[in-house]
Amino acid sequence: MTTIDPDFDAQAREARRARLFTRINAADKWFNVLGLAWLTPILKAAAGDNPKAQMKEIWTLLLVPLLAIAVFLLLWGNLAPKVQTSLGAVPGPAQVWAEAVNLHEDAQAKAAKKEKFETMVAKRNEKLIAAGKADQVKTVAYTGAPSYYQQIWTSITTVFFGFLIASIVAIPIGIAAGLSPTANAGINPLVQIFKPVSPLAWLPIVTMIVSAVYSTNDGLFSKSFLISAITVTLCSLWPTLINTALGVASIDKDLVSVSKVLKMNTYTKITKLVLPSALPLIFTGLRLSLGVGWMVLIAAEMLAQNPGLGKFVWDEFQNGSSQSLAKIMVAVFTIGIIGFLLDRVMYALQSLFTFSNNR
Repeated sequence: MTTIDPDFDAQAREARRARLFTRINAADKWFNVLGLAWLTPILKAAAGDNPKAQMKEIWTLLLVPLLAIAVFLLLWGNLAPKVQTSLGAVPGPAQVWAEAVNLHEDAQAKAAKKEKFETMVAKRNEKLIAAGKADQVKTVAYTGAPSYYQQIWTSITTVFFGFLIASIVAIPIGIAAGLSPTANAGINPLVQIFKPVSPLAWLPIVTMIVSAVYSTNDGLFSKSFLISAITVTLCSLWPTLINTALGVASIDKDLVSVSKVLKMNTYTKITKLVLPSALPLIFTGLRLSLGVGWMVLIAAEMLAQNPGLGKFVWDEFQNGSSQSLAKIMVAVFTIGIIGFLLDRVMYALQSLFTFSNNR
């Protein structure tokens, strides 16, 4: 009969625990990226790692934020009915949630209506083809009002389009400013002048230029989309430009000396030396730019009438019904949540490159 060595069994358990904690510590990087840092102490406590210390972390990272949210909802629910506006009392959490549910159901109804319309058009075209009248087949676009989810998607598409243009413009200029003191001296005054300009000041200029150059809505993009996206570009490129220039200018001088000794050409120097060294600050600039662009977008859509969240807020304000204020507050929470998620996406990309560089 074989007997199990107690010491060997204890060592095996310790080895399994060590592997488990290694996995938890590795996952902690991504928990932080995703805003789920509170998962780490919960997993460690479940694995038996100093439960008292882990409870303190759980209290700080999870329970305190939940308590703060509960206090906020309690104050909101009690104080909101006491504030009267032209549209009635400020809606509390229950009314806002009810309107969120209504918007969801309305979006589902509109999606079903659109699907029904497209099915009818497809059947009509099939009948025409079967009857030998293929020349009469038409693609009829659905012209119904967009749903709340479609407006969200329009806003996200617009902000990413403007953000992409801003990045394409800002990163090369930032690299040039970081590499050359002369270029920096020329670019810096323009940055200082245009960086503080409000989107409300840019919007009339952008509107007139786009209207003059892009005289029809039959192209790839609508006028309202281009006006909103270009306004986002003009307001959001500065953080990326400044951080890129700072990141490039602050690279190790020894590395610059090595590039001269190796006689690297400009392209090789930028791709192999400058960008990898400046990447953390470039990503910081990109995160800031995307956040600025998302804030700017809502105001731009209100005035340009791009069919996104900004227009939704403006239309509800103009509508003035008893549910309008609750719908606007739903939009406020939607804008905030999407802004948080966009920042997490950029932080995840930044962390991905950072982790890759660290391995």
